[in-house]
Amino acid sequence: MFDVIYLSFGVAAWAIVGYKSVAWFRDRSNADLGLACVMTGGVATVFLFSAPSVYRAFDRLTGVANLAMVFLYSSVVVFAAGALVLLLRWTGGEGADARARVRRRARIAVASVAALWAVAICGFAVGRPDAVEHPRDFSTAYTDSPGVMLFLVLYLAIFGLSSAALGTLCPRYAAQLGGTHLARGLRVLAAGCWLGLVYCACKVIGFVLSWTGHPALWLSNGVAPLSASVAALMVLAGFALPAAGPRVAAWRRLRRLSPLWRTVTAQTPEVTMGSPAWSVRWPFADLEWRANRQMAEIRDVQRGIRRHVESDAVDIARERARAVALDDRQLAAVAEAAALRRGLENRAVGHVPDHGADSVVVANGTDPAELAAEYEHLALVADVYHSPLIDTVLTELRQRSSVAHG
Repeated sequence: MFDVIYLSFGVAAWAIVGYKSVAWFRDRSNADLGLACVMTGGVATVFLFSAPSVYRAFDRLTGVANLAMVFLYSSVVVFAAGALVLLLRWTGGEGADARARVRRRARIAVASVAALWAVAICGFAVGRPDAVEHPRDFSTAYTDSPGVMLFLVLYLAIFGLSSAALGTLCPRYAAQLGGTHLARGLRVLAAGCWLGLVYCACKVIGFVLSWTGHPALWLSNGVAPLSASVAALMVLAGFALPAAGPRVAAWRRLRRLSPLWRTVTAQTPEVTMGSPAWSVRWPFADLEWRANRQMAEIRDVQRGIRRHVESDAVDIARERARAVALDDRQLAAVAEAAALRRGLENRAVGHVPDHGADSVVVANGTDPAELAAEYEHLALVADVYHSPLIDTVLTELRQRSSVAHG
């Protein structure tokens, strides 16, 4: 069971590493993104070596019992070193002098971690009392071995220090970013770091209890690895959220806009740009670009049909919407949907009213916040486009047009 769980998490983690690496190769000047790739790779390697079958296979391959644990913990140390460098970059200030100072401090931090970890590995090498594999209970099996304890204590100190620092700083930066996906990712990352400290505390308490003759295997071998696994998943989620969040939001927008887009462009195919071949082969490619394109093409249709919409169409739709006690957002969506349907209907029969509408667009925006609101507005337009209320408004407009031309 542990093999399936950890290997599944490992595959997902390496997929995130691959995605971030592709993004970094496109923008190699983004050092923070490069560090995120390294840190995510460290977490992914932890999941890989946590699978007991991989752990034992690695030991058989190398001929050294529990050497896989060194690689597993080394991956955590790589994450910790990346976290320290990231912290130095975030707190280093602006300007050439500040950047030079950050680089110097980062080199010192990485060298210090490397030196401490070299001491820890030496402790492991000289302190192993036997050659028995312990993939699940390594920390409790060697509590009486000073060398292994040195290895474990230095590991927990490095990981705990970096987790505490990153867990403290991430929420501060998240508070400056508002409701963005990056802010959410930083908060999830911080929560993962604090849960990582729970893991460290469980391990240390387990050591103390073992030394005092009251071993708590449930704490060291149960609660500690469980908290570490959940913490690692939260860290991965925190790194993935800034990239995955906008894609999920774009997919939702695309899913809600597509029915309206297909309806209006079927009657006005000249506004469409055509779908690239890659979007046919891979439906999740460039979701945000496709959502932007669909919204732009819907707006193009609206601008093209406004002369086919009666000047009072929007006002009539608003009145009917108020009559059924709709809120302002729904009222605007009903007005725009009615004008759009009426314009397409008149255009299809070649009818141009004597007094056309100046505009059939009720809401739009240019900055990110306004653009998100416009997406939501158009999604509401799509929701009510075929509603009975719109049918009622169109029936009234047809009757008025018949009377005017009778």
